[in-house]
Amino acid sequence: MDKSIMDAICRQVYAQYPEVKGKRPRAQAYGNDQYLLVFRGSSTTPDGKKIERAIRVVSTASGKIVKISSSK
Repeated sequence: MDKSIMDAICRQVYAQYPEVKGKRPRAQAYGNDQYLLVFRGSSTTPDGKKIERAIRVVSTASGKIVKISSSK
C-alpha cells in the first residue's frame, strides 16, 4: 500500500478514534485488492482504569474505507 494512501486512511481513523492517534497500524493483505489495518491504543475510563482498544479497518488499495470495527 502506498504511503500517501496509508496516511490518508490514518487521518480518518485518528479523527474518529483519538485514542489511537499517532499509532501506526499493522497492515496485511485481505482478500481481493483489500487491506486489513489494525490500530491498537488505550484510554482511561472515568474510574481510572486502563482499557485497551483495537480498531480494525478494511480498505481498498486505492484508500477507500470499506469497514471499521472496534473492540471495547
